[in-house]
Amino acid sequence: MLDVLTGFVVIGVAILVGWIIGRIDLLGPNAGPILGRLTFFVLSPFLLFVVLSEADVAMLFSGLLPVSALTAVVIFIVYALPARLLWKRRTGDIVIGALASGQVNSNNIGIPLSLYVLGSAAFPAPVILFQLLILTPIVMAILDAATTTGSRRPWPILKRTITNPIVLGSALGTAVAALGIDLPPIVVDPLHLLANAAVPVLLISYGISLNGQRVLGPSGRRRDIILASGLKLFAMPLVAWALAAFVFRLSATEILVVTVLAALPTAQNVFNYAQRYQTGETIARDTVFITTVGCVPVLFLVVLLLSPVS
Repeated sequence: MLDVLTGFVVIGVAILVGWIIGRIDLLGPNAGPILGRLTFFVLSPFLLFVVLSEADVAMLFSGLLPVSALTAVVIFIVYALPARLLWKRRTGDIVIGALASGQVNSNNIGIPLSLYVLGSAAFPAPVILFQLLILTPIVMAILDAATTTGSRRPWPILKRTITNPIVLGSALGTAVAALGIDLPPIVVDPLHLLANAAVPVLLISYGISLNGQRVLGPSGRRRDIILASGLKLFAMPLVAWALAAFVFRLSATEILVVTVLAALPTAQNVFNYAQRYQTGETIARDTVFITTVGCVPVLFLVVLLLSPVS
């Protein structure tokens, strides 16, 4: 468990560095948006390509995939209903809030956590596949249609979606893994160099956004943030456990895996999307912060209660 805490400390230090940069105004007032665009358009596509291209195909399409996908869909719906029907939120805010409730940090937290706690870094692969290859194109299409002034006809929206760099990186990485293509070092090494920069830059950008902000401040979105955080921290692991145990009848080890993955904090990519489309930024920022801190005791409890007896 010490390794798990170490992983969170590493993430916390990167965010703290970003906050200090913002506090002393080292990079100027446009640092956050510029780093956000760099992450969204350049670094994240390389990271997603590398992660998916090196994933185990058998694990990508294992029984963990439908449980994780269905769990996320349930959480999305539970968030979206009150956000639309009771609070009359805009489409962009609803999408970001739903993602904050149900999109997990399966990469920069999920992979090391899976390795240290579950014994294999491959377990998050199905979640990564679902979120990046299935969920992300849908989300990008909705956000493009809801937040841009361009054409709202199906073909332009589809064209913007399939040419989105994050979608392209995910699709190409999955294709490389599925086809068993062995890329030479002269190709792989530069990709790794750029991919390795994605997480630190994203965390620093997120830290910069925290400067001058107060979690659950008077933004008019407190109930959205509280609902998203509660669903992510408590409802999502419970739904995953129930589906795995009683609907899909998975083994004890598989139940532990899907529940741990569901208990991961909100993905920082959600904040990146909110920043890119300038919608729901407060919801994404505060939910990422609350769930990153709050998931630690939840994860300890999940592992304590569900670890198979040896």
